[in-house]
Amino acid sequence: MEKRILMKPTATTASLGGGVTGTLVLLWALLLTGCATPHSNPPAAAEPPKLLKVERNTQPTPGPIIAPAASAPAIEPGAERPVVLKPHAQLGLQAPAADVWERIRRGFAMPDLDNELVRNREQWYASRPDYILRMTERSRPYLFHIVEELERRQMPTELALLPFIESAFNPQAVSTAKAAGMWQFMPATGKYFDLKQNLFRDERRDVLESTRAALDYLQKLYGMFGDWHLALAAYNWGEGSVGRALARNKAQGKPLTYDELSMPNETRYYVPKLQAVKNIVAQPEAFSTQLPLIQNHPYFKSVPIDRDIDVAVAVKLANVSLEDFKALNPAMSRPVILAAGTPQILLPWDNATIFESNLQTHPDRRLSTWTAWQAPRTMKPEDVAKQVGMSVDQLRSVNGIPARMLVKAGSTLLVPRQGHLDNDVTEHLAENGQLSLAPEVVLRKIFVKARKGDTLSVLAARHGVTASNMANWNNLRENAKLNTGQNLAMFVPSQASRRVAKASPGRTHAAPKAPPNRPVRTASRR
Repeated sequence: MEKRILMKPTATTASLGGGVTGTLVLLWALLLTGCATPHSNPPAAAEPPKLLKVERNTQPTPGPIIAPAASAPAIEPGAERPVVLKPHAQLGLQAPAADVWERIRRGFAMPDLDNELVRNREQWYASRPDYILRMTERSRPYLFHIVEELERRQMPTELALLPFIESAFNPQAVSTAKAAGMWQFMPATGKYFDLKQNLFRDERRDVLESTRAALDYLQKLYGMFGDWHLALAAYNWGEGSVGRALARNKAQGKPLTYDELSMPNETRYYVPKLQAVKNIVAQPEAFSTQLPLIQNHPYFKSVPIDRDIDVAVAVKLANVSLEDFKALNPAMSRPVILAAGTPQILLPWDNATIFESNLQTHPDRRLSTWTAWQAPRTMKPEDVAKQVGMSVDQLRSVNGIPARMLVKAGSTLLVPRQGHLDNDVTEHLAENGQLSLAPEVVLRKIFVKARKGDTLSVLAARHGVTASNMANWNNLRENAKLNTGQNLAMFVPSQASRRVAKASPGRTHAAPKAPPNRPVRTASRR
């Protein structure tokens, strides 16, 4: 479309009469008509362009010019400061970004880091074009939403590239330190930022909730340190660690900047990695890199769920692949979506419309074959399976129960809907369901010899069993007199039981009493 500049009428043009005025009105209508082009894609959530008032002999600014935010001086750890995140561009007329990459470039607002570590990481990424392509393709469903949230909060848009560093944009990534999701939240840090973690879902992997929590955390860290590089170091290393490092520098008269801190090697490379990816996105041709086209419009749509529905049924109604469904709903770990705990699902934009249309044809049909059941007492999986009407292998597979483990009383299990178990899962179970396991004790028979003066009570105490059991195992009365050298049968835990007990996942540790001050650990990058 040809560019047109609407001139503000001056006193001279106004005095030329109604003909000129009519012409200007006509030009105005043509301009608006010419700019309105229909599109099939969902609209980008960007503000409509504003008309630029241009005086004679001046040219409109061709594009955005956003000055980098100056690096603010570091302040004392723990001291809050007003969060001034990103300068506003007051430039008037500006064409919408052609794609998400251009939109990210326009919002760059952090001070650049320029050192040998950045050069090193640039070379590392540029020499692995296949890796960059996999990462960027994997980011396709999520980038638009993250950029939208950053712009809404007026935060630097290079933060949209942080999941490249954290998880290579894999929402299912889990580190050796048990950090999970594309933003790599540790369990305790996730709970501190209201990310629910229960039997049915882990919001550290949820696209919407984990992004909300990550940006909340980054805003908090920027408010503490007043410097984006220090905030990023704290996101990786922990706010307490960065605070102590700053205190050491202050005591030694050293600068309170990221470059001058003594930190672990992973954190020293953390910001240079982000800077390297930023540089590649800013000028991909300079690194012989080609970024895949990611349109500047929403990839997914949120669809409300008011009835329990099997994942398989949802996939079928939406006409979407299971792989694409899991990519947008990675927080779910079970074959059923519980309406009481998961009020919405994400679907590709066009598939969301298909899903809503198909769902209307199933108003009275049951959509879920699963429900939740609580164990009334500690039970063997075989006994549970018999009581709820399913095979023990299916029970173990659906609920993740290892061999030689007991289901503890109060545990929540996913079981088939049938008979009296034919209701949607209650909100209490959907929000609080947990599975607790205990090692199943496997006994083996041994024989011991009675010593002079031994009784059943003495023998039982010596071997950690009860006198009544000793009597039952040997068909004796508890006060029976024993002969020296008499062989007595006894049942004790097998070595296999001891090994299971030692590695039992049913053992838990106390949660921290204070808000966590630990880093968000990163997953493997390769």
